[in-house]
Amino acid sequence: MNSLKVNFLFLIPLFFMACGGNSDPNQLFEIQLDGKRSEFQQNELINISIINKKEVKIDQVTYHINNTEIKPVDSKIKLNLPQLGAKTISANISFNGSTVEISKNIKLLAEKAPEIYTYEIVNEFPHDQTAYTQGLEFYKDTLYESTGKKGQSSLRKVDYKTGQVLQKIALEDHYFGEGITILNDKIYQLTWQSGVGFIYDLTQFKKIDSFKYDQSKEGWGLCNDGTKIFKSDGTEKIWFLNPQTMAEEGYFETVTNTSIFNKANELEYVDGKIYANVYQKESMMIIDAKSGAIEGVINFGGLKDKVTQHKDLDVLNGVAYHPERKTFFVTGKNWDKLFEVNIRKK
Repeated sequence: MNSLKVNFLFLIPLFFMACGGNSDPNQLFEIQLDGKRSEFQQNELINISIINKKEVKIDQVTYHINNTEIKPVDSKIKLNLPQLGAKTISANISFNGSTVEISKNIKLLAEKAPEIYTYEIVNEFPHDQTAYTQGLEFYKDTLYESTGKKGQSSLRKVDYKTGQVLQKIALEDHYFGEGITILNDKIYQLTWQSGVGFIYDLTQFKKIDSFKYDQSKEGWGLCNDGTKIFKSDGTEKIWFLNPQTMAEEGYFETVTNTSIFNKANELEYVDGKIYANVYQKESMMIIDAKSGAIEGVINFGGLKDKVTQHKDLDVLNGVAYHPERKTFFVTGKNWDKLFEVNIRKK
């Protein structure tokens, strides 16, 4: 390393020491937002500026949100990002021949409160009371179901009108089955905490492959939009999976107008929205599949009372959309009924 470069590397810390005895750029600058807030709504127009604590001469400031440059107009920025959730605003500040970066964490929340929906029962069908339902999906009028619990987990092909299990593949006893989805003549199934999922040939109804999780540590729910697969993992994140490689290629966070929410369980995709069971609740969220905004909440209160009450009865879980009938089918863990319902605003 030549002496010129060595000298330059020492200049920056020496400058900071001269400006206050600390090499931390946060001792010199701070990002100032409206009212010192850290939570904002989508499309909100806010003031942004730099607090210059030591009154040094600033040559240039560039701002980014999660690595995407934003350009203030009259010291204001519009928070019209495509996805909501936790974000980081950073500022690159040039001064006296040096550049430093400072940042501030914010939460970008939904613009509106979720609308409230209810349900009306269209039909009731028999359902296997021993099925600890974790995933449901229709394909050509046939219902496919994933069940959970170690030693009881399975993938099933079901005649929904009679409740008869037409075919069944049992998982090995150490696996806890979770959500499923069907795409390109393949069935994809998650396990809970084993870090692995399985792929089945739809026509032959047999396992043909497996895949491992990446950053998402658990498997909860699956659905797809015809191109990519969505995966919930028990956190606020819903991941995008490439169906060819099953690699996680990104995520969005589920967000209301007041908070980031982390209870999405079983999933179903319909017309740009993800319908998600709320973990341990008799309700379901309607989530915008691009932004992560929770646009609606469906109250399924009272539905559990309509099934046979027994010691193993558990919560609502399992949602499947029937595209020809244009209705939803819902059930729960160890419920003896499958309900066909219409969803409407309350």
